[in-house]
Amino acid sequence: MALGLRCFRWVQPGFCNSLSVLTRPVSEIRLRTTSITWNDYQQHGTYPIVPIRHFATKKAKAKGKGHPQPRININASLVEDIIHLEEVDVEMKSVVEALKDNFNKNLNIRTSPGSLDHITVTTGDGKFALNQIGQISLKSPQLILVNMSSFPECTAAAIKAIRESGMNLNPEVDGTVIRVPIPKVTREHREMMVKLAKQNTNKAKDALRKVRTNAINKLKKSKDTVAEDTIKLIEKQIGQMADDTVAEMDKHLALKTKELLG
Repeated sequence: MALGLRCFRWVQPGFCNSLSVLTRPVSEIRLRTTSITWNDYQQHGTYPIVPIRHFATKKAKAKGKGHPQPRININASLVEDIIHLEEVDVEMKSVVEALKDNFNKNLNIRTSPGSLDHITVTTGDGKFALNQIGQISLKSPQLILVNMSSFPECTAAAIKAIRESGMNLNPEVDGTVIRVPIPKVTREHREMMVKLAKQNTNKAKDALRKVRTNAINKLKKSKDTVAEDTIKLIEKQIGQMADDTVAEMDKHLALKTKELLG
């Protein structure tokens, strides 16, 4: 029994290595002489050298994640027959500008007469900005007045629009004059403004997503006349433009959040 185990140990290296090369061409197999010593007895043998492939571990793969991908920079003039990337860029930037405009007009710690100018009032004749149908003025640091004498029939609609503007305003009516007390700046008010800023940013991202989708749908209409690799490259460029725009939106949101929370 002991002799059998001893013999198996001598044969094992060659046996195991031989199994791994059964399916390989003979011309690809290299041989190596190996010396095995057991209880002062030495045996020499020639065995095939088997290359070992080291597969990437999960930890090694994880290290590759998060690294910035190479940026794509397509010359818009070279693909203008397929799609106008400059127009797509303008549309995406307009979404950012609309978000910034919304932040500046509607999300301020201190309510000013100008912040009420563009509140949309829905009337029987259509939608109008508040400053088109009423005269807005600052009575005192704590009170804004909206004179509706030119369009008294719109007073109720104006009150409703001010109350639903998301600016934490509680207007009061005095004949054809709307009195708008300026709320005190509390922690709750600041947090509510931040919440509105996030909601507006999400809406802007939805609008951006529509711009991206429309551009890609337009691009895919050319798949019968344009190489597939070119289509994919332009699609990546559009995706990169959208990602850059989202990053810019997040930057403006972070700045606005810092401003609102103080």
